[in-house]
Amino acid sequence: MNVHNSLTTSKPKAQTKDRIMTDAPAIEGGCQCGRVRYRITGPIFNRQLCHCRMCQKAFGSYFAPLAGVASADIAWLGERPAIYRSSAAAERGFCRHCGTPLTFQYISEPHEISIALGSLDDPVAFAPEFQYGIESRMPWFDRLAGLPGETTEESTPAELLREIGKAGPARPK
Repeated sequence: MNVHNSLTTSKPKAQTKDRIMTDAPAIEGGCQCGRVRYRITGPIFNRQLCHCRMCQKAFGSYFAPLAGVASADIAWLGERPAIYRSSAAAERGFCRHCGTPLTFQYISEPHEISIALGSLDDPVAFAPEFQYGIESRMPWFDRLAGLPGETTEESTPAELLREIGKAGPARPK
């Protein structure tokens, strides 16, 4: 089963029922440094968390938040992402300057590409609806929301916050 893409595979009902379009004419996103930017003009579907070891390694995280888009519905506005062939079956796009993971694509399915949900300018609108690779999901994952926490402003000195703000482009609005 094709775990990341959904146009050509059978899927759980939780994945297929929800294609999100916003009222905005396009959805935009990009990398941390701002050199790689994209615009999506079609639906975003198959919103997921992938816990497989390959995604954990590629994202340097416990999971990869991804969603599918038709390749024809994504336009690169700045530099195109660099591509790393992570296996015989798949390629991953990333910013060659700042390293931000941006895409996942099966080589055999050029009509569809998955985008990293965290690279969207407004990721809050695109909650995941399914999980893949749960055999590699961290056993304590369900307890994360209950951990104590603080905001960035609470935990970072003001002078450091100012320097962090200078490090890259402001988040597009």
